[in-house]
Amino acid sequence: MVITRVSKAVLVAAMGLYAGLVAFGNLTDYGSNFAFVSHVLAMDTIFPDATIGYRAITSELIHHIAYGLIIVTEILVAVLCLMGAARIFARRAASARDFNRGKTFAIAGLTLGFVLWQVGFMSVGGEWFGMWMSQSWNGLASAFRVFITMLAVLIYVVLPDGEIDG
Repeated sequence: MVITRVSKAVLVAAMGLYAGLVAFGNLTDYGSNFAFVSHVLAMDTIFPDATIGYRAITSELIHHIAYGLIIVTEILVAVLCLMGAARIFARRAASARDFNRGKTFAIAGLTLGFVLWQVGFMSVGGEWFGMWMSQSWNGLASAFRVFITMLAVLIYVVLPDGEIDG
């Protein structure tokens, strides 16, 4: 059905909008959001008796580089998702073969978004840098919501579409 195809385009566009707004916020409120990254990498708010403190990175330069990589990745997620959504929408009435082939950018953007929020924030930030121990700099719940949403949309988008009933 065409409505299913339009739905896929809309959901991918919504994820692109979200990633774009996050990147915009990180650029326009650089200091506040940089503080978050800085505290996570410095591990200065984890449990005082935690034995993983040796993992801390205290170099401000590395904090800026890490934050820059996060922002660049968010922009790339936004661009890929928005391009993917446009491509999906443009092919909404195409053959199943052409429509399914038109999902490449959307799948790439959603996958990259999943990797950023699950690997970057949950695994690296949460586990390696012990973000889960912080009362004030813990973004795990937010990251979880985002990567689960990315994953749900990704699963929906990769489901193969059949021919449109004539």
